Amino acid sequence: MINRRQALRSFFSFAVASPLWPRLVPAAPQRKGTIYPPTYPGEVMGPVNLHEMEDVAKKKIHKMAYDFIAGGAEDELTLRANREALNRIQLRPRVMVDVSKLDPSLELLGQKMEFPIILAPTGGKNLVIPDGDEIAAEAAAATKTLYVVAAGKLKTAAGPLLWWQNTTGQSTKAAAQGFAKRSQDAGCSAICVTADNQYQSNRERNNRNKFDYGYMQTGIPEENPHRPPLSPAVPAMLQPHTPNLTWAYVGWVKGACSLPVIVKGILTAEDARLAVEHGVDAVIVSNHGGRQLDGVLPTMEALPPVVEAVQGKIPVLVDGGIRRGTDILKALALGAQAVLIGRPYVWGLAAFGQVGVRRVVELLRAELVLSMGLAGQPNLASIDRRLVRLPGEKP
Repeated sequence: MINRRQALRSFFSFAVASPLWPRLVPAAPQRKGTIYPPTYPGEVMGPVNLHEMEDVAKKKIHKMAYDFIAGGAEDELTLRANREALNRIQLRPRVMVDVSKLDPSLELLGQKMEFPIILAPTGGKNLVIPDGDEIAAEAAAATKTLYVVAAGKLKTAAGPLLWWQNTTGQSTKAAAQGFAKRSQDAGCSAICVTADNQYQSNRERNNRNKFDYGYMQTGIPEENPHRPPLSPAVPAMLQPHTPNLTWAYVGWVKGACSLPVIVKGILTAEDARLAVEHGVDAVIVSNHGGRQLDGVLPTMEALPPVVEAVQGKIPVLVDGGIRRGTDILKALALGAQAVLIGRPYVWGLAAFGQVGVRRVVELLRAELVLSMGLAGQPNLASIDRRLVRLPGEKP
């Protein structure tokens, strides 16, 4: 016989291990100014870093879903290069600096942010949990994190910490202007244009799994060996997304709304200068997480030339391989105003639902603040190029 206490313990152990744990778990009270994350019940406190959150997620979700999220294009050279480039950058900490007060806050495009971390637009969240975008947006709101909606509509009210990403099929003037008006009417604070998604890329993990891209909306159905995929992955290659997207798009959007326009997917100084010339309000140095054209520059190597090219006229953001607070510190030292993360918060979503996303944000924020203190950087304004040493530079 199992007594009532044992039964309750078994039930709660099962519940908190599920990504369908209630979307919003009240945080424990904290002392004002503490950098520690709130206390959550159960297994969500098990992972102590973002790498371990991925390990938990991998055990809980379908292999096809894991490969879709974790994978990159073709040989995944760029996927690996993003992390390798971060690892090659060394920090040059300063000592004897008063770091008793640490402030990671900033202002970006007129918005006050408590820390320089943004949740990037990512597809396929429904592969790991129903209403994935909705749940992730709620987690972002709970942690006061800027969230970039990948596509579709959100039931969650938009607000100052929400940007809307453009979707496929909007590279005509009428479609672009309609999208811009809808975004502004919804209350979002900026439009993010993804520029490197011209065609569906060659993602061989998906090809091998016979992944159906319709699963990104519906989730992966139960196993059925007799059911062929609706749209086999190999024919999906060369599927057009935005092949005729040009710089004219920026003018169309700006002519229909008053929102800032951010272009994501910049890797060269040439394109950075063109972005400034065409009135873009900020750029994101990004190679799509290594998921589009394989063999391109890792983002941390592309970042300094882009920063130099814009000459401080617009903010520069960056994504690609960010897994630690020290990674953020390195990006800020190279000239980025903020960073975006994609896969890490999806792992949190897959592992524990909304509280998993919150845990990812809070872990990364705590690591950043601690790294600032140990590096002798009391605020973001104190962080500059002198904080890092690139390969080949003198100590």
